[in-house]
Amino acid sequence: MVAGALFLAYGVFGFAGFGAGIVGLPLIVHVLPLRQAIPVVLLLDLSFSLLLGSRNWRSVDKRELLRLVPFLAIGMAIGVGALSRAPEAALVGVLGGFVVANALWSLFGRSRATPVSTGWAAPAGTVGGTFSAMFGTGGPIYTLYLARRIAEPARLRASVAALIFGTALTRATLLAGSGLFAPAGLFGLAAMLLPCAGLGFVVGSRLHKVVSPARFRQAIWSLLLVSGGSLLWRAIA
Repeated sequence: MVAGALFLAYGVFGFAGFGAGIVGLPLIVHVLPLRQAIPVVLLLDLSFSLLLGSRNWRSVDKRELLRLVPFLAIGMAIGVGALSRAPEAALVGVLGGFVVANALWSLFGRSRATPVSTGWAAPAGTVGGTFSAMFGTGGPIYTLYLARRIAEPARLRASVAALIFGTALTRATLLAGSGLFAPAGLFGLAAMLLPCAGLGFVVGSRLHKVVSPARFRQAIWSLLLVSGGSLLWRAIA
């Protein structure tokens, strides 16, 4: 199940340029403990966000990303503190609720992608940084903001991928200090799962050119509504 979840998660990442954490983590947590699943997904995020970001570095909107950085730092400090201190059941419940809220918004929201002011960088960066540090699921929040600041799809995709790489690298540094990479066999497990994630990334990158983005996202968010709901129920029960 873990291999299949990562194939799907990095297929979404290859297709959209973000989403591996919010797709993969809720599925993997049904099999692995949360604090073991988080660093595995993080190591894979570093690999594939670097690959996607380096291929499109010239398209990255550096001004928009630099505007988010101070607020990202605040949010990530909050998230790492919560991840290291909160009980696992509470974290699973927060992850499930976050996934369900995102799925409902994506499936039934009718908001228009109208431009927003730079003032929204503060809440987007802080909330996105918090969830990135905790679960690596800040991508949808960054994208919601950046999609209203960057009109060109290729530029948006490259900017989000670069942002995910930067936050993943920061998370790796912070979480290493908190001992989350200490369990034996963690790096071996990530290396073993890398081919599954890589195959998903290749398939998703190719589907990006031929499949309707709206239908693809609808299928993924429908799956996540069920997965997130089961995590929420598990935390409550």
